[in-house]
Amino acid sequence: MNTEKRYFEYGQKEMEYLRGKDKKLGAVIDWLGLIRREVQPDVFTALVDSVIGQQISSKAADTVCARLRERCEVIPKKLCALTREEIQSCGMSMRKAEYIKNIAEAATNKTVDFDALAQMSDAEVIRTLTAIKGVGVWTAEMMLIFSLERPNVVSYGDLAIRRGMMNLYGLDDLPKDRFLRYAKRYSPYGSVASLYLWAIS
Repeated sequence: MNTEKRYFEYGQKEMEYLRGKDKKLGAVIDWLGLIRREVQPDVFTALVDSVIGQQISSKAADTVCARLRERCEVIPKKLCALTREEIQSCGMSMRKAEYIKNIAEAATNKTVDFDALAQMSDAEVIRTLTAIKGVGVWTAEMMLIFSLERPNVVSYGDLAIRRGMMNLYGLDDLPKDRFLRYAKRYSPYGSVASLYLWAIS
């Protein structure tokens, strides 16, 4: 099994583009330099990990993920063979266990073809993943960035992204239309802008 860490790939081209489009963001890029954020290329595993990690600390999430890996290697068929109670016993709520079971069933019965996601547009990926009960738009957008490494995702549903944007521009509130204007400014490298917005939130 390949355990080598992978990081979201970008470099000087994207940084220079964003500097040219937005001076305030450019100053943050100069200050922080290249940001290394880990990615999980396997969407199924990333989706399960994302459900586990919601609303708990990263340390607690790592512990639960490790227990689940020990139990079933996070393989769809092996996960399907577990009861919800067995999944829950790894240290999560019953609701999360149900969501993970739903994801495993969608992969096993091919309701969602995880191998085909890489060929889909961003909108198609979001539509496909949110058809699984328990997977929302924000989670699907995180899969686009941190699993499929799509270059142009700025999530309005992410509180930290919005907070980072408000910090960057000195705003007291951020209506969606204004958010979308900034996101358009960052295009086609919105995902890189998102890394910096998270960092300053």
